[in-house]
Amino acid sequence: IERNAAQEYIDLYFARYPGAKLFMDRTRQQAREQGYVETIFGRRLYLADINARQQQRRQYAERAAINAPMQGTAADLIKRAMLRADAWLRDTGIDAKMIMQVHDELVFEVAAMAVEESVAGIERCMKEAATLSVPLMVDIGIGMNWDEAH
Repeated sequence: IERNAAQEYIDLYFARYPGAKLFMDRTRQQAREQGYVETIFGRRLYLADINARQQQRRQYAERAAINAPMQGTAADLIKRAMLRADAWLRDTGIDAKMIMQVHDELVFEVAAMAVEESVAGIERCMKEAATLSVPLMVDIGIGMNWDEAH
C-alpha cells in the first residue's frame, strides 16, 4: 500500500474513533512519566526505552506501551478464567479436563454425558473471571475436535 493511502486509512480510523487516539496519547504520556504501563489488574510492563533519545527505540517502547494494557489485560482475563474453570472442575468432579489454551480460547475434553453441565459451568467461570463496566462475552463451540468446535 502506498504511504499516502495508508495515512488516509489511519486518518479515517482516528476520525471515526477519536477515543482511540486519546487513549494512545494518554497511554504514551503516562508511560513516559511512570516508566511503565499496567493492565486493569495492576500487572506492570516496565519500558526502559520509553524516554530513549534514539527514535527507533523510543517508538518501539511507545508501541509496546499502547499494546500492553489491552493484550496484557486479555491475558490476565484468560488466566483468571482458567483458574476458575480448573477449580470448578475439581470441585464438581465432572468428567472433563482442560487440555489447552489458544490465545483467548480454552479447550476442554469432556465426556459425552457431561457436555451440557460442563458448557454451563465453564461459561459461568469465564464470564465471572472479572467484573468490568462491560459484560464479558463467551462463545462456546462443541465438536469432536477443535476444528469442529469452530
